[in-house]
Amino acid sequence: MSERPDRRPSPSAAKRTGWRRPAAPATPPPGSPASPQPAPAAPAPPNHRSVIDSAVYRDGRRVASPTTLADTFRRLREEPDGMAWIGLHRPTEPELHSLAAEFNLHELAVEDALEAHQRPKLERYGDTLFVVLRAARYLDAQEEVDFGELHVFVGPDFLITVRHGGAPDLSTVRHRMEETPELLRLGPEAALYAILDAVVDGYAPVVEGVQTDIDEIETEVFRGDPAVSRRIYELSREMVEFQRATRPLVGMLHGLMAGFAKYGTDEELQRYLRDVADHVTHTSERVDGFRQALTEILTVNATLVSQQQNAEMRALAEAGFEQNEEIKKISAWAAILFAPTLVGTIYGMNFDSMPELGWSFGYPFAVGLMGMVCVGLYVIFKRRDWL
Repeated sequence: MSERPDRRPSPSAAKRTGWRRPAAPATPPPGSPASPQPAPAAPAPPNHRSVIDSAVYRDGRRVASPTTLADTFRRLREEPDGMAWIGLHRPTEPELHSLAAEFNLHELAVEDALEAHQRPKLERYGDTLFVVLRAARYLDAQEEVDFGELHVFVGPDFLITVRHGGAPDLSTVRHRMEETPELLRLGPEAALYAILDAVVDGYAPVVEGVQTDIDEIETEVFRGDPAVSRRIYELSREMVEFQRATRPLVGMLHGLMAGFAKYGTDEELQRYLRDVADHVTHTSERVDGFRQALTEILTVNATLVSQQQNAEMRALAEAGFEQNEEIKKISAWAAILFAPTLVGTIYGMNFDSMPELGWSFGYPFAVGLMGMVCVGLYVIFKRRDWL
């Protein structure tokens, strides 16, 4: 790949941004003995479906829509004051390495963009800014939050977005920026702030959806729905993830605002970024409130479940007590009825040598013995409240 010609910004462009890509060194005359031969660069990767949209802008207006990364590099070289905006979705390793070679991207940032699963952060590598964002969207059908990951490379004359997941929809952001060329001509940082705004605005439907879920959960808790505990747990996990996506943004945006003077950020972009910072602060506070509310709801649910279990145990104990009382009565009457049966069985054996067979008081004695035993047992059971 040949070296890029010098594309120094015009004086008017220098006022728009504090980020400027260093000019490429002049190419020495051919055949000069002191001129080193440039190392051959790897060929640009072929067109891949991961390239969602690629465009070159000049003065805030699209002047080219290349279909391959190689064409984008070539058209950008032809526009000294141009800006390239390249949108990728799950790019391949050769594609990212091609971008790194063309725009001098740091290898650590490229590695993060390839691997994904990064926390939101903002890092500077020379004149290139690397931003990681966690976008979110609320899925009404599943009543759950879907998280995506977005990596943004911002340089003096380029902006590269690497998206992992379904959110956010950057085509809408690009379309809105193209409709306001006076904002897009401020440079790549203007597009970055528009992306930040889109990500933060995407949190609003999620916040509303989660608020609705929490209201429904509160109703289910006091209604005694047994499946509500699982729903609380799943929503709590989503809020932990949501908090990890929003909380670092507050510090990131304040870090960008702290560099306004150093990097000569345009006044309009400063107001734009402050508005985004206000929104993300509000969202972060709402998410913190959701986590606290879910913790309290979980505590209330555990208390209600415990009370319900205690009530069920009390009912079982009362039922067992009543059953025990009935068993006592049945056992007492069975014992009373067993006593005369025992006496009658003994005197009904009809053996010849039984001493009471010839006794004239044998029958009255047997009947009286039966009555005495029954009365005695009745009195004993009555005193013990078995009858």
